[in-house]
Order: sequence, then structure tokens, then C-alpha cells
Amino acid sequence: MVRHSRSQVGPDTVLNDYQTDGFFDELVDQDGKPRPDTEELVNLINRIPVSELVRRQDAIERSLYQMGITFTVYNDSEGTEKIMPFDIIPRIISSVLWHHVDAGLKQRIKALNCFLSDVYSEQRIVKEGIIPADLINTSSTFLQECIGLRPFNDVWCHITGTDLVRDDSGAFYVLEDNLRCPSGVSYVLQNRQVMKKNFPQIFQASQVRPVNDYPARLYQMLCEMAPPQIENPNVVVLTPGIYNSAYYEHSFLAQQMGVELVEGRDLVVEENTVFMKTTDGLQRVDMIYRRVDDTFLDPDVFRKDSVLGVNGLMKAYRSGNVSLANAPGTGIADDKVIYAYVPQMIRFYLNEEQILPNVPTHVCFREDDRRYVLEHMDELVIKAASESGGYGILIGPHATKEERQKFAAQINQNPRNFVAQPTLSLSRAPTMIGESLEGRHVDLRPYILCGRDDVWVLPGGLTRVALRKGSLVVNSSQGGGSKDTWVAAEPGQTVARV
Repeated sequence: MVRHSRSQVGPDTVLNDYQTDGFFDELVDQDGKPRPDTEELVNLINRIPVSELVRRQDAIERSLYQMGITFTVYNDSEGTEKIMPFDIIPRIISSVLWHHVDAGLKQRIKALNCFLSDVYSEQRIVKEGIIPADLINTSSTFLQECIGLRPFNDVWCHITGTDLVRDDSGAFYVLEDNLRCPSGVSYVLQNRQVMKKNFPQIFQASQVRPVNDYPARLYQMLCEMAPPQIENPNVVVLTPGIYNSAYYEHSFLAQQMGVELVEGRDLVVEENTVFMKTTDGLQRVDMIYRRVDDTFLDPDVFRKDSVLGVNGLMKAYRSGNVSLANAPGTGIADDKVIYAYVPQMIRFYLNEEQILPNVPTHVCFREDDRRYVLEHMDELVIKAASESGGYGILIGPHATKEERQKFAAQINQNPRNFVAQPTLSLSRAPTMIGESLEGRHVDLRPYILCGRDDVWVLPGGLTRVALRKGSLVVNSSQGGGSKDTWVAAEPGQTVARV
């Protein structure tokens, strides 16, 4: 239980009865004392009556609704469009801890870009026996059509969203990499806006690093990675359209960068050059920030039935007349099985040890690992390599015997498609549930931009919170919500202003 003196806490203060329940808590330690850089926030919570916190929570939710910040859930019968649930209590990360996270993410994306460049060319990492060839060749995300591609400056993954978790010691681990079309950064930016409006004083006092420069940095990086012969590149955002679950984000980022939002039908390829159809005729396009999945990009090369892509786009790309961010084929690097080999990639390509460790992972493709997983299913989290969004996961300790037996049959049938990890005691953060604060499990998705000579990490990222009591699944499609993430500034660093 969080303990405070009576002089600090009013009779209806929500922190009065808050309990950490033995989990690592993001706001306070086991004795109820604020963690580094959280004192101002704790003091504010202690001063504000419950009714006022609830009022501000409601105000923020109305604001998000009015701004149309939505996503679409496809696993119900209606394809429901929903508001992203938001929690009013921010997560704070100390400057010292963020320095460690920042360094680890930069190291990781450098190694992953090296791997992508290698795996679609010489495959040295395979020839030297570090990653089995069968794991590469049997991955649904390894695209034979991309062999021999050479993106400008060997940057395959320009935008990454890497999911991090903390265990019961507070240590950060990398849970998975998202290198294809990572989503969620629009929620980071809008969460920050509504928090600044509703908590201006505490925001100012906490000396928080800004996030609102992300669109400008994204645009700068995209221009930098356009074909080098183009002096003033024309950038567009390619969306699958209004029915895509992340369409709000596509339109938001295009608007923030001041570029056109286009669909495949708005583009045409002539003489290996991409053009956008406009009322004034065809206008050349030099850089495409694509939010369309790889195999839908070009019906001439990938899926013949795609109506989302552009005929001839890959030929224009191979010719060096247009850039794509991210490059097609990057999905092999966020395959959940290939993820297990990232520590070896870091040693192989960078000659370094990993700064941010992976969660220990059993690869069912390996016989010894598979045997262990099948014997300890009630202790492990088992994931299908081909699934995402919180689907295809078995949380062993919470699963029934029948559910474990069903997964065991799937593992034996297709061991390549499964990995397993220990059930981590994920960190929790105080979350408004009704009129009280309760601990809920959280993860963190920082966003990384990789340009020609620089890797930049957005200070903070998307903190996702499992709103269901006891749940470890934070995905919005599974009922999760989000929090604003505050990274405390070091002396000399820019501080966000209200």
C-alpha cells in the first residue's frame, strides 16, 4: 500500500488505497515513495480530489472523441470503429533510464538494418551458421522478390516501433520488433496535447522532453532518404484507405508533415517513374511513406489481386527513381522466430554485446527447445510467429488444459511457427478505474527514425496499458488503452512547453 502522511493526503485521495501488490510499479516503490522524477506527479495526485480527476478524465475522453482519434477492430461481427481508451495518469521515465533505452534501441536498429541488407544479398550470417537457412526460407515475410534490392544508403527500415517491457526488477527487455508499418505514434502526439491542456502546471514542473517535433523529423528523414539526384523531393503517404484500422494515423501524419495522402489508385508509373494524378496533370513522386503491407504494393510483382498498390512500383523502385519507407521485405526482421537471433546479429555485424536484452526465447524449430516447451506449457507464453496484434498467443498459466493441448498439436504440426517465453511479471502503473487507482500492466513502444547518418529515438513513445484486471495483453484490439509517456529531461536538453 502506498503510504503518505495525513498532511499530504486528503481523505478522498485516490493514492490512499493504492496497492502495488508486489509488482514493480512505474510510479512508486514498494514503500510507496515516488520513483526518480515522479515526485511532482505524486504530489499533484495527492492534492487533487477524486471527483476532479474523474472530471478531467472525462474531459480528455470527450476531446479525443471530438478529434476522431479512432481505430477499427476487425475481430467482431461489425468491424467496429472505436476510440482509443486513454488513462489520465502519465508514465514517467527517468533521464538516466532513458539514456540506457535510447542507446539500446539505436544499437538494435543498426544491427537489424545490417541483417536486412545481408539476408537479401550475400547471406553471410546464414553461410557462417549463425541463423539456419531453413528459418529464413520458410518465413512468410521473407520475400524472394526483394533479393538483390539495394535501398539508398543501405537503410531498409526507416521507421521502427520496438515493444519493450519491464520485469519485477524494473529492467527493460525487448519483447518484439515492428519493422513493416508500425502504428501508434499519432496517439503519442495527441495524448501529449490533451495532457498539456489538462495538467499544464504539473507538466511544466516535471521538465518533460517534447515529442511534438516527430512529424518534422519524420519529414526531414524521408526527404533525406529520397533518391539523391532529387533536390526538392516530393513526399506522399500511401494508405490502403479509409477502412484500414490505422487510417486516422495515416491522415494525421500526412497533415502534420504537409504532404499528400494518397491511395494506390492516385498513383501511376510511367517510364519507371512514379507520378501522382492531380487536377493539374501528373506530378512526380520521389518518396513514398507506405502504410500498405508488402505484398499489396505492386500487383505486377506480389499479389495479383491487390487493388491497394501500384502496377510497376517495384520496377521504379529498383530503378532508383523512387524511395519506399520502409523498404519491402523488412518483415523478415520482425518474424518472432528471427527475433530470437538479434543478440547474435548484434555480435556478428557490430561486434558488440546487446544493451537491451531480448526476453529469453525458446525456438520450437530447435528440437531441445520444442521438447522443453511441450513439457512446460503451463509456465510459458507461447506465440505464433505469423500472428500480431495480440492474436495467436497462449498464456500458459492462465490457459485451460484443452487450450494447451490444442497449442501442443499446432506446435508439433508446424514447429517453425512457434516460440515460447517465460511469463514475465510485467511492471504495472496506476490507472484510473472508475473512481479509484488500480495497478495495470503496461508495455512501451518507442519509435525510431533511421536516416542516412543518424538514428533518432522519440523520447518516450506509446505506453499501452492492459485495462482488464490481471491481463498481460495490452493491444488495443484486445481491450487495451494508452497513457502519455513523460521522459524527464537532462540538464541542457529541450523541455516541452505548454
